[in-house]
Amino acid sequence: MNLLADHNLPFMAALAVMLLLALAQLFGALDFDSEAGFDADLDGDGDLGFVEGLLSLFGIGRVPFTVWLALFLFLFAGLGVGIQSLAQGLLGAPLDRWLAAALTVVPALPVTGLVSRPLARILPRDETSAVTLDSLVGRRARIVTGKSRAGSPARAQVRDIHDHPHHVMVVPHEDGAEIGEGEEVLLVRREGETFYGIALQDRRLAPAD
Repeated sequence: MNLLADHNLPFMAALAVMLLLALAQLFGALDFDSEAGFDADLDGDGDLGFVEGLLSLFGIGRVPFTVWLALFLFLFAGLGVGIQSLAQGLLGAPLDRWLAAALTVVPALPVTGLVSRPLARILPRDETSAVTLDSLVGRRARIVTGKSRAGSPARAQVRDIHDHPHHVMVVPHEDGAEIGEGEEVLLVRREGETFYGIALQDRRLAPAD
């Protein structure tokens, strides 16, 4: 079967996205921090239990989300091509590409959950130590790229309680302030994906009692 045929387009696209994710992580173009997960915010305990059970079945939360996503895309592509090959053998022609994609998602999710279980035992434990973005407030960060000004955030590196590095965008907490590359800042608050920081050399601490 021709993998590049039109009926295999969704599966080859999934494989291409998986490869792009791998390349981006390899060359550091993206930061795949472990806090990018799923937070259930439901009112009923029954609903919460159902959602948690469903996510566990699919393997979400067992490994870092980007690892899970790459695994899902790989299995989706492999299963999809297999379904199309089976359809061509049994029916004499492959299925419509979008119908095949919809049918493939059904087995791909639980199969990803099955594969992620042993994978979670192989991966280092500290890879799955998730933290929230809010937990980074109050920690020190260092500007690594650019100059931080109001309306023009700079890229900074901050380490969480597990000593894992995260890259965040920082603007000065005080209007008119500028924070240069290499300077340390104290992250004092967060709005969305942007953190507000105070340059440590400008911060005046009260003497300890």
